[in-house]
Amino acid sequence: MSFPLLTATAALPALGAVATAAVPAARCTAAKWLALLVSLATLALGITILVRFDPGGDRYQLTESHAWIADFGVRYELGVDGIAVALIGLTALLIPFVILAGWHDADPLETGNKRWRPTQGFFALILAVEAMVIISFEATDVFLFYIFFEAMLIPMYFLIGGFGDSAHEHGDEAAATQRSYAAVKFLLYNLVGGLIMLAAVIGLYVVAGNFSLADIAQARADGTLHMATNTERWLFLGFFFAFAVKAPLWPLHTWLPNAMGEATAPVAVLITAVVDKVGTFAMLRFCLQLFPNASKWATPVILVLAVISIIYGALLAVGQRDIKRLVAYASISHFGFIVLGIFAMTSQGQSGATLYMVNHGISTAALMLVAGFLISRRGSRLIADYGGVQKVAPVLAGTFLIGGLATLSLPGLAPFVSEFLVLVGTFSRYPAIGIIATFGIVLAALYTLVLYQRTMTGPVKPEVASMPDLRPRELLVVAPLIVLLIFLGVYPKPVTDIVNPSVKQTLSDVHKKDPKPSVEAAK
Repeated sequence: MSFPLLTATAALPALGAVATAAVPAARCTAAKWLALLVSLATLALGITILVRFDPGGDRYQLTESHAWIADFGVRYELGVDGIAVALIGLTALLIPFVILAGWHDADPLETGNKRWRPTQGFFALILAVEAMVIISFEATDVFLFYIFFEAMLIPMYFLIGGFGDSAHEHGDEAAATQRSYAAVKFLLYNLVGGLIMLAAVIGLYVVAGNFSLADIAQARADGTLHMATNTERWLFLGFFFAFAVKAPLWPLHTWLPNAMGEATAPVAVLITAVVDKVGTFAMLRFCLQLFPNASKWATPVILVLAVISIIYGALLAVGQRDIKRLVAYASISHFGFIVLGIFAMTSQGQSGATLYMVNHGISTAALMLVAGFLISRRGSRLIADYGGVQKVAPVLAGTFLIGGLATLSLPGLAPFVSEFLVLVGTFSRYPAIGIIATFGIVLAALYTLVLYQRTMTGPVKPEVASMPDLRPRELLVVAPLIVLLIFLGVYPKPVTDIVNPSVKQTLSDVHKKDPKPSVEAAK
């Protein structure tokens, strides 16, 4: 029996979460180091998955399959394709930086009321989220995926509501109310999406008789499983609705600005760079593979929603006064590009969308974590409270600029390649949609450069005159992300080589081929 690598990669952070939570309250620093070491060990396992995965091999590799609830056709089935491998790598990579960036975010608070925060709980919850996200990327049993798709909401709820950004305000009741509102809104939106998906999961079992993704897809391809047109469409909508909430896609996006605004910067990164990727990943793995005809039927409407997300998110980012909410609306715009690439139904579009998931995770982490360091120094999220920071903290300002330039997809930085592929793939099949989406790039340049100009340039405000530059721990967080942004911007081949074969198989599932160019190349 081979070593269960996929199970180990998800189980390690889960066990680490339990061990971290069990550390005595008096030993907060020990809990932090334990969580960091567990996340680094998980990263090592993630790298092992990358090394052992063969892009030219079987579609699902490193597979595991065990009986679980046999009476209902539920199995513990895991397997990874190139898309899942890339996102597991992203998750395992980002969690150590999230932990390092949040090193002091859950330190006990001393107030007149003797309020305190369980430091161990903060880091244990981060590891719990990591475990659930990783197994969601690995699950090839629909019911198993659903369980962890929903379960990850619980630790995220407590991270937002119990350890929000406003926790530094030492018991301010208004801040606590805002945190609670953001956490409850996050939970309710995603629970509603999950309940609708549960109905679709049950419906899928009634039609197919089991929950195995591979078996159902194969039966559909062989013609041994037939779904009535309306049945397939309703099941598709049930799955897609839940994934669109998680993604988040307009108009189901409104929970994200509240959640990211009230969360600490590391938790905000966890939300948009890690957890939200499960939604777009599931569109590729489940919607297109299980319901190919319904996916093509819904494509025109989904493309319109994606374009609205791109433009709407970017426009609202331009008008934001809060740094973290600006990044949140920018992420809504970026997720619109990802969904656009998925449903353009071209190899360039879907390769770009998958690459965008990875690159967006890295760029958003870089920008949001530097923004978090900035906010912790000044004690304010308002853009108007800053000015002239580059004169007193040039390294902080420089890393903030690179993160911002990556957000606007500057050529030479990682997101440019993915955004370019999405637009090329969209233009080749839906030129009008591609033209409209391009305006999102212009708006991204506007909100990013205005943010930098208002916070980093101009006269030095008295409140930031003594602001310290990045400390060694903070540089350790940001520098690797900046290096990755540049490396993948210049040389994205390591990621595209992994994801492209899986993208081609996904296109084959929906019986789509790339459009032929209108002008043949000269021979």
